[in-house]
Amino acid sequence: MLPPRINKDAVQKSMGSYADKSVSIEQRGAIYEELVGFLPPRIEARMLVTGALDPKMLDLQEQMREHGMYPSCFDVKTAQLMLFGMLLMDLSDAAVLHGIAARKAGATWEEMQAVINLCFLFRGLSAANRGAELLANICDRESKATS
Repeated sequence: MLPPRINKDAVQKSMGSYADKSVSIEQRGAIYEELVGFLPPRIEARMLVTGALDPKMLDLQEQMREHGMYPSCFDVKTAQLMLFGMLLMDLSDAAVLHGIAARKAGATWEEMQAVINLCFLFRGLSAANRGAELLANICDRESKATS
């Protein structure tokens, strides 16, 4: 469901350590912990690699992400449902993260299925199949977290 984590030690040995002096890597990761409950592997990779090689770019990326992902006109659940749908339209594997975030923000299974249904209308059975698989995997993840 999620890609594997990178080898942090290899990155640090070859590329250097996270170098942003104004914001720690833990502070950067906190928003993801709040949103999805963990720091996703590819985001961790971007923070470690870009944070070592070009911390200014990482800061700009995170500023843009925060501005775009948290518009004042939408609550978090609505924004995450929309992102889930947009990424599902592309059959992107990042859709699962926004599905997890939507659920964490209070989205119901019915709302998630409604987003999949909208995707189906314009993307077809591949979106319906992938969406159902994602919901089943998110459900499994949630059931394991509560047991």
